[in-house]
Amino acid sequence: MNDAFEFDPDMALVVKASPEDQLDLTPEELEKEVPPRVLHPHDPHAPDNITQFSFKDRAYKPDNQVDHTAWHLAVDGVLMLSDSPEAQEEDDTRERKAREQEIRNSTEAVDVSVEHIEGDPDPAVNTLRNQFHFADRGSQTKNGIIRDRGISTEPPSTTTHNETVTQWSIYDHYMKDIEATKDKAEGTRKLTNEDMIGSKKPGGEADPLYGDPMRLVIKIMERMVNHNAEGDIYSDLKYWEDRSDDYREGDGTLLPLWRFASEKAKRKQVTCIRCNPRYSDLFAVGFGSYDFLKQGTGVICCYSIKNTRFPEYVFNTDSGVCCLDWHPSHPAMLAIGLYDGTVLVHDVRSKGRKPLYQSTIRTNKHTDPVWEVHWNTEDSAGVLNFFSISADGRVSIWRLMKDKLESEQLMQLKIAAPSPEAGKNDGQRPAPAPEDDTGLAGLAGGLCFDFHLTIDHLFLVGTEEGKIHKCSKDFSGQYLATYEGHTMAVYTVRWNNYHPRMFISASADWTVKLWDHTQESCLMSFDLGQAVGDVAWAPYSSTAFAAITSDGIVHFYDLSVNRNERICYQKVVRKAKLTHIMFNTTEPIIFVGDDRGGVNCLKLSPNLRKFCVVTEEDGDVTREELEVRKMNDFLEMAVGPQKEHAVGAEAGA
Repeated sequence: MNDAFEFDPDMALVVKASPEDQLDLTPEELEKEVPPRVLHPHDPHAPDNITQFSFKDRAYKPDNQVDHTAWHLAVDGVLMLSDSPEAQEEDDTRERKAREQEIRNSTEAVDVSVEHIEGDPDPAVNTLRNQFHFADRGSQTKNGIIRDRGISTEPPSTTTHNETVTQWSIYDHYMKDIEATKDKAEGTRKLTNEDMIGSKKPGGEADPLYGDPMRLVIKIMERMVNHNAEGDIYSDLKYWEDRSDDYREGDGTLLPLWRFASEKAKRKQVTCIRCNPRYSDLFAVGFGSYDFLKQGTGVICCYSIKNTRFPEYVFNTDSGVCCLDWHPSHPAMLAIGLYDGTVLVHDVRSKGRKPLYQSTIRTNKHTDPVWEVHWNTEDSAGVLNFFSISADGRVSIWRLMKDKLESEQLMQLKIAAPSPEAGKNDGQRPAPAPEDDTGLAGLAGGLCFDFHLTIDHLFLVGTEEGKIHKCSKDFSGQYLATYEGHTMAVYTVRWNNYHPRMFISASADWTVKLWDHTQESCLMSFDLGQAVGDVAWAPYSSTAFAAITSDGIVHFYDLSVNRNERICYQKVVRKAKLTHIMFNTTEPIIFVGDDRGGVNCLKLSPNLRKFCVVTEEDGDVTREELEVRKMNDFLEMAVGPQKEHAVGAEAGA
C-alpha cells in the first residue's frame, strides 16, 4: 500500500459553496481598515438632565450621578459553597438543634428497670394523682347551700324642694363656694420660713434649727462656700490691675466680675440701683417694667458682694418698683416708690416682709408713677421724712409719724412759658413772674430730681418736656431758674460731688449735658448716638462721669484727661438695653442694670480712676479742695475764666 491518497467511494463528499447573497469585496476593500466596535459603560437611555432640590443651598441643582446599570435578568441563588462561612454557620446551627432535640426526648421519657431481690418485702405502693386520675367535683366536694337573707334598714329621709334656677342664682352659689374655699385656704396656710423662725418646741424652748443663731451660722457658711467657689474673681477685685494702661495714656477698660440675677426677678427690668451708705458691699435693686402694657408685681432684692449667688433680702410689692433710696443715717431704712403712685418704707432688719409705712388714697398718694425718692434731714422734732417726685406733676414730702405716713405737697411742676429772664438772677430768689398768668397751662410730669449737697434748700427737677428747673424748699410756688437745652425727656439730673455749681443731665435725645446752675445755657454737650438711660458722677473725681445707652454700651468720660472724647467705650450686654448705672463708694467698681433683670458688676482699670493726691507742696489743702480746683481749671480751659461765677457761687453758699 503506497502513501498516495486512495479515493473511497463510500466517503461523503463535502462541497463548499458561497450563498447567493454573500457580499463580494474587492481587494482594495479587503485591505481597508475597519474601526473597532467598543462597548461603553453608559446607558444611552439614561436621563442626563435630572435636577434635584438641595436643602443645604436652598436651590435646585443638576444631579450628574446617574445609574447606567441595565439589569436584563437577576436570579437569586440558594446554593452556597461548602467551605464558605455561611455554610459552616448553617451546619453548626443544624447540629445544635439536633442536640437540643435529643436532650428534650431523654427528659420526657425515661425507661428505668429495677431488679427485685428475693427476701425483701414488697414496698408499699402510693398512687399519686395526676391529670389522668380525674374525679367529678360533685362526688368529692360538699357544695354550700345558697341561702337568701333579707336585710331590713330604715329608708333615708326624703324632702320635696322646688326652686327656679336662674343665671344670677348660679353665680351667687359659685361665689359663695369660692369664698368658702379662700377662707379654708387661709386657715390651712402652709408655714413659711418666716413662720418657722423663732418657733418653739412643745416644752416652751426655742427650736435651735430655726433660731437666729442657726441663721447666722448658715449665712456665714454660705458666704464661705461662695468665696471658695469664686476665689479667682475676688482676687481680681482686690489685686488685679490692667497693665496695658501703662502703655496707653488716656484710655481704660472695664473688667466684668459678676452678674447678679434672681429667679424672683425673672422677666423684669432693673428700674433703680442704690448702694448702702454705711455698708459698701450692700446694694438694693428695684425690679419693675417701663412698659405701660406689661405692668405687674415688683421685687426688691438687696445683694451683697460677699454672696453673689442669692440676695440677702427680698421684698415683693403689688406694683412695679420705680425708685428707692437708703437713709444716710439709718442704713436699714429703705424708701420705695411704685408705678401705681404708692410710696413704701421698709426696714430690712424686720423678720416680716410687710412695709412699715405705706401711702394710701387717704394720705393723698400720687396718682402717677413715682420716679424718684430722696431722704431728707430730720426736722427739729427728729421726725424722719423723705421727698418724692411723680409724673402727676407733684413734689411731696412724707413724714414718718408714730403709726401713719403723713404727706405734704412741696410744690407743683407747672408748665411755664420760656422767659428770657429765667436763670439770670442770683439763684437765691425766684425769677420775676409775668404780669399775666397765661403762660401756665397744666402740670409738667416730673421724672427726676436731686438735692444740693451743701445748700440744703436747693434742688433740681427734670421733666418730661425736656426742661430742668431749679427749685427751692423756701419758694414752693415758682422756679428759681429754668434750663432749656434738651429736646426730649430728662431721665437723670445729678449735682457734682465736689463742685458746688456744676451738675449733669441725661436725656432721651441722645445727649449728656454739663451745666453751671448760675448760667442758663449748658457748658458742654456730649452726643452718645443712642438714648441715654442714666448718668452718674464718679465719687472719687470731680471731672469723671459714666453714662449708659440703650444699645448696651457704657461711656466713660474724664474731662481732665480728654474733654472731647470718651476714655472708655465698652459694650456690656448683648441684645439688651442698659437702664441704670451706679458707682460703688469704696471699691473701684460700677453696677450696671439692664432690661433682662440682671445687674453686671465691672471693675475700673487704673486709667479710669485717677484722683487728686495731696502732697507736701499743697500744704493744708484738702483733697476736696484739689478736686474743686481741678474742675475750675477745666472750666477755664473750656469756657473761659470763672471769677464772676465763683463769686456768685460763694454768695449762694
